[in-house]
Amino acid sequence: MSSSEKPEKGGRSFRNKDNEDKEDEEKGGGFVEKVKNFIEDVGQKIEETVGFGKPTADVTAIHFPRINLKRAEIVADVLVKNPNPIPIPLIDINYLIESDGRKLISGLIPDAGTIHAHGSETVKIPVNLVYDDIKSTYRDIKPGSIIPYRIKVDLIVDVPVFGRLTLPLEKKGEIPVPHKPDIDLEKIHFKKFSSEETVAVLKLKLENKNDFDLALNGLDYDVWLSDINIGGADLEKSAKIEKNGISYMDLPITFRPKDFGSALWDMLRGRGTGYTMKGHINVDTPFGAMKLPINKEGGTTCLKKNKKDGGSDDDDEDEKGLAPKAQRYKARLKLFNTSNIIHELSS
Repeated sequence: MSSSEKPEKGGRSFRNKDNEDKEDEEKGGGFVEKVKNFIEDVGQKIEETVGFGKPTADVTAIHFPRINLKRAEIVADVLVKNPNPIPIPLIDINYLIESDGRKLISGLIPDAGTIHAHGSETVKIPVNLVYDDIKSTYRDIKPGSIIPYRIKVDLIVDVPVFGRLTLPLEKKGEIPVPHKPDIDLEKIHFKKFSSEETVAVLKLKLENKNDFDLALNGLDYDVWLSDINIGGADLEKSAKIEKNGISYMDLPITFRPKDFGSALWDMLRGRGTGYTMKGHINVDTPFGAMKLPINKEGGTTCLKKNKKDGGSDDDDEDEKGLAPKAQRYKARLKLFNTSNIIHELSS
């Protein structure tokens, strides 16, 4: 072999390290992608075969079971439908009530139950809204007003194949912030007057300070004259009080004047005596039934006889000049002979 001839190199080739890593990644990525696609295909076939699907939900109604001056009890009815062949657990319920973008109340209800297979359930979400809390936070919210609200609900369920799902819901409406009505006993008309039993009609003035109508259908209250309880009054007929309006009504009452002692004589002679009214009224509103308190203290009564029955504006002045016995005699005559006395009150 001549010196000009060179030995041939072997046929072994050398590969770049970076290229090898890249190819390995591509192979590995392709494998993972194939596994992922396989699992999705299996899941889809299971879903098609067994019939799995996503549940649906809707806020069907908002109720106000109880409303008074302190709080409003709110219940949201949420209808949840489960199309799957197995029950699904309702893991959590998150809720939020806001007004004009301002949070009023929020909360979480854990482990809210189970929705039956191929069935539907109405899930009730109770919320207790305390008026003092929102009025102290938002001072522009006043008693007697109506405020808009938006309730947001997130239902969290666990469904096979799909996993954990969140179903967002919302509903809009209005919430009342009730104000107690003002009540005044303007006068009392006596139908039957005797020392043993007196039948009278209370002339009542009721002012609605709310931005919604009140349908009055029940009364539960007592009346005190000169610190003596003369009993309660029952509503003869229902009455509607327009929003921010005034209504007048007649209420019958029976009591015994002799229980008052000298206080009644003072009233007959025009000296007056104090009165108090306390109790509740039952009303229907656009938001449901309410039981609202009524309270009137510090009123002053004054009894006068109608002029057509022989009375005059000078009766009190004439009595001042009478001897004590004559005054007592005249007072007794007024008590037993007057059949139509008007009881006027000023507060």
